[in-house]
Amino acid sequence: MNSPMLQLLVLAGIAVFLILRLKNVLGTREGFEKPPAVENQSTARRDGPAFEVIEGGPDLDITDHVPEDSDAGKALADMKRIEPSFGVSDFLGGARGAYEMIVMGYEQGELSDIQPFLSEEIYESFVDGVAAREDQGLAIEANFIGVREMELEGATLDKDTNEAELTIRFVAELTSAVRDSAGDIIEGSLTDVKKQKDTWVFARIMGSDDPNWLLVSTDG
Repeated sequence: MNSPMLQLLVLAGIAVFLILRLKNVLGTREGFEKPPAVENQSTARRDGPAFEVIEGGPDLDITDHVPEDSDAGKALADMKRIEPSFGVSDFLGGARGAYEMIVMGYEQGELSDIQPFLSEEIYESFVDGVAAREDQGLAIEANFIGVREMELEGATLDKDTNEAELTIRFVAELTSAVRDSAGDIIEGSLTDVKKQKDTWVFARIMGSDDPNWLLVSTDG
């Protein structure tokens, strides 16, 4: 047998030997086999800081404004059960803006913009007040400086109708002057800042499609 043939047989034998050894070490795969099990990742995650969820804790959105066990606190909790998207802090933020808009709308006699936020009774009283000024030839010039204090004084919910009422006390600063038909200031001042205190009641049917709260009382 010549030398090249002998070398070929030797190489073939070595290849067969290596294939058999590899099969013994690695095994064989037939069809679909699941990948090796991965260590439970939740165990690794638990190595970090542990956070405990406290069920039934106080609702800070309520307790930041009124005691949880007060009548107002219970009414607010009922409102949030009816309408989970309702937030007390969100409402108060909106009430602050509404107060300025309504005060200035009345002072300037521009009621069309604020009518959607007034009950029919309040709107009619505003119309009468503006008309009385105009009949006397009077006009008010005012500048709203800002709300200095605001407090949620009460909350009620009629469980038969789902009508909610929130009572808010405002303390604001503004300048206001009344001019006569000749343009002369007969009351107030454009420079002296005065404090204005109001207690307003806003109402709305919880769970209704209309998101607007209406001003239903201006004296609480």
